Amino acid sequence: MKARTVRHWYRVHKWSSLICTVFLLMSCLTGLPLIFEEEINHWLDHHVAPAAMSDGTPLARIDDIVAKSQTQYPDLKIQFVGWDEDEPRIMVGIAPSFDSKPDEQRYLAFDAHSGQLLEDTKFSSDFMDYVLRLHAELFTGLTGELLLGTMSLFFVVALISGFVVYGPFMRKLKFGTFRPDGHPRVKWFDLHNLVGIVTLCWALVVGLTGTMNAISTPLFNLWRAQELPRLLAPYQGKPMPAKLESVDAALRTASAALPNNTITSVLFPNDVFGSPRHYLIWTKGKTTLTSRLFTPVLVDVETGEAEKARGLPWYLRLLEVSRPLHFGDYGGLPLKILWATLDVLLIVVLTSGIYLWASRRKATIEQELDELVELESAELEVIPG
Repeated sequence: MKARTVRHWYRVHKWSSLICTVFLLMSCLTGLPLIFEEEINHWLDHHVAPAAMSDGTPLARIDDIVAKSQTQYPDLKIQFVGWDEDEPRIMVGIAPSFDSKPDEQRYLAFDAHSGQLLEDTKFSSDFMDYVLRLHAELFTGLTGELLLGTMSLFFVVALISGFVVYGPFMRKLKFGTFRPDGHPRVKWFDLHNLVGIVTLCWALVVGLTGTMNAISTPLFNLWRAQELPRLLAPYQGKPMPAKLESVDAALRTASAALPNNTITSVLFPNDVFGSPRHYLIWTKGKTTLTSRLFTPVLVDVETGEAEKARGLPWYLRLLEVSRPLHFGDYGGLPLKILWATLDVLLIVVLTSGIYLWASRRKATIEQELDELVELESAELEVIPG
């Protein structure tokens, strides 16, 4: 590679890194507890566990659970019913309206077998909620999400350009070279290169999936704007039903429409997020891969007929599959520990890069290169930091 080409790639690496480093450090630090979010929530949230039941114990009727919720709060409206993935619990969201404020919402937890009310709580943000909001959107909503998505793209550019200049930098040195007796700047340079190349593939995966997650909100809004009008076109002008039919019957209809899927939640009729005339029933696959792919079914609350929405478009399926890769939460605790270790190593890469840039001296490119890489000539004309 010509010296001028390497110099251009190096400058791309330097400036793309400088632009995104502060945001990446924040993401890495907040990402560490998020990797273990399930374990931390289990430790912090001492909720009421359902009673132990023998295998084959029948499940409670959802209609009965909905009726109990409505009796508990007759002036509120049922928002959704959801199934806990870890325990036999059924969650019911209830609020004055679908566009109500978070502090007006209540969440009821029922034993999935007995139908007994276990918990009745109001919405409240816990420690992990704040960490997730900081990590995902800097407490600024969509603006923060898009900003962090842009920083993720800069990070990907920094990784690719860093890989390009790695070879010319290290052409006279063995892979993994670390010179502990050298100048502090040389040692930081060796550490930056070594840890950076070791974590490169993982960092690329995290950077790309982070970009996908950052644009999830506009992507889902786009799909909803394209798909729901098609499904609701036959119902234009019809009034919202005054009485809702059986939720259990709607669940049976959805299961028949998608027999290879598992139902995860039911969104009740509304004119804010879903359909004013349907139960919007979300389902997912039963295998390890398809469990990340969701397909909705709309069931008419008057006729009981199902209208299966088309499967999510490719960009949303890519998003759903990429999410577990970002946090490493699909392979149990060992994979989470590996993800956390790589996260710490990435923090080392970022801090060493900051040191190299902050400690730069007024020296020519050739002089810096001679000191750091110990080449016989300054043919490459680049410096680190």
